Amino acid sequence: MTTRRFRTAVAAVIALTVLGLAGCGGDGKSADRQPGSASSEVTGSVTVFAAASLTESFTQLGKDFEAANPGTKVTFSFAGSSALATQVNQGAPADVFASAAPANMNSVVDAGNGDATPTTFVRNQLVIAVPEGNPDRVGGLADLTKPDVKVALCAEQVPCGSAARKALDTAGVKLTPVTLEQDVRAALSKVKLGEVDAALVYRTDTRTATADVDGVEFPESAAAVNDYPIVVLKHATNKPAAQAFVKYVLSDAGRAVLTAAGFQVP
Repeated sequence: MTTRRFRTAVAAVIALTVLGLAGCGGDGKSADRQPGSASSEVTGSVTVFAAASLTESFTQLGKDFEAANPGTKVTFSFAGSSALATQVNQGAPADVFASAAPANMNSVVDAGNGDATPTTFVRNQLVIAVPEGNPDRVGGLADLTKPDVKVALCAEQVPCGSAARKALDTAGVKLTPVTLEQDVRAALSKVKLGEVDAALVYRTDTRTATADVDGVEFPESAAAVNDYPIVVLKHATNKPAAQAFVKYVLSDAGRAVLTAAGFQVP
């Protein structure tokens, strides 16, 4: 082989080697990418429809989730579970639904709007909310029937109203409320404003208003414990972030916030 032909062959081999290394280097970068890199981080907005009784605890969980996942933003809509379920089934934009009772969640799932099987994440129990100091000396459900005691209940299609009906039936107490509210916070507000003397609300709700109301425990509430299910919605616009939020709610950190608020572990 002549010197010129030898040099040409060597140059070709070197060129092919360089190209091969470059190709391997590109593949190596792809293979070395680890979960948690910019391409796999949870980002963007998450819209959560949640029962009114979850207001304080979910607001805190939203802040904690955003801190744990920079670049995310959690927006909440709190209301009665029946109203929220109706909104979801009518196409309202939401990524996650957390209900205060299985019945309202079932209406969403039965309509084909759940992305997975709902998970029960907490339970809640009723108490009698009375003004601070319990001026009417309410000690149980029977005391709510006194002619001078005005009572607020949730409407029966709302989870707190359905639970109240179960508890009253268990106690054999017939009660005529002066008002029926569309969510538990509205019923609690009636007590705080002095418009009624008592209301049947969740234990967690009285914990949020300790400066204004007291919570009176009663045994029949054990017959009306509400399970709270949560689910990612089928038409969620940000499913990765929605799934991450639900996972956070179910985590030890999420459970710590919820139990501190008075919710029970399922």
